[in-house]
Amino acid sequence: MTDHATDPATDSFLAHRNLLFTVAYEMLGTAADAEDVLQETWLRWAKVDLAQVRDQRAYLVRITTRQSLNRLRTLQRRKEAYVGQWLPEPLLTAPDVADDVELAESVSMAMMLVLETLSPTERVVFVLREAFDFGYDEIASAVGKSPAAVRQIAHRARNHVDARRPRQAASASQTRAAVEALQRAFETRDMQGLLDVLAPDVVLVSDGGGIKRAALHPVVGAEKVARFYLGGSAKTGSIMTFDPTLVNGHPALVAHVNGEFEGILAIHVEDGRVAGLYFVRNPEKLTHVGSETPLTLR
Repeated sequence: MTDHATDPATDSFLAHRNLLFTVAYEMLGTAADAEDVLQETWLRWAKVDLAQVRDQRAYLVRITTRQSLNRLRTLQRRKEAYVGQWLPEPLLTAPDVADDVELAESVSMAMMLVLETLSPTERVVFVLREAFDFGYDEIASAVGKSPAAVRQIAHRARNHVDARRPRQAASASQTRAAVEALQRAFETRDMQGLLDVLAPDVVLVSDGGGIKRAALHPVVGAEKVARFYLGGSAKTGSIMTFDPTLVNGHPALVAHVNGEFEGILAIHVEDGRVAGLYFVRNPEKLTHVGSETPLTLR
């Protein structure tokens, strides 16, 4: 990208960069692929005659959408060969993301996993319509379909997501209290403390990518989740510590084993108890976590 701040193409791209990154990330689930899409978007945008562009924001989103859709189909093949459970790449996010309730829900780990159950076209249409409120005509132009077809796809995708959408998240104070109780119970290896803070039907999904130890299937139920954690740390004799952070717009924990960075534990809280745990240990998905400033997504 050119360094000339006064270049109109550069100025416009930078002005919309956070939006474009969020669009790509919600469609793809990885920051690395989203950054690649932004690079491809810039290369195409730099060749555009801006005098012929009526709405630069819509044009940029259209380029980003098409590049994301192409990459999403490739990603699906990679995920089919993935070892164990696949989780989105966690993003450290600034506090203003948590303050935007709709944005925080749309990028939460729980919702991103629901989006994984959509077809590539359904996911793109749903994200543009529901998360960014794009019109059907704009979406049709981006995905190469008629507005009528996009309406049908949007309706089908919305019904699909509504049937799987996580229940209403807890209030900020409830979530903070639950995360603090979870951290305390983890660090003190308190079985009863874990059972008190975990919802009876809590689900733990861990992603090691075949590189780090992780459960190959989701662990379901408070006692099983508690025993999985306590048993794992007892076997290795390791000391796990946690630091609070914000990931994908929600409170999370940075995990350390014997003082070394181990992974990110994203947390979903419902009714004051932890209903979902998403533990990303695959080092290939953690490169952005330690090297970047928390993101503002819009």
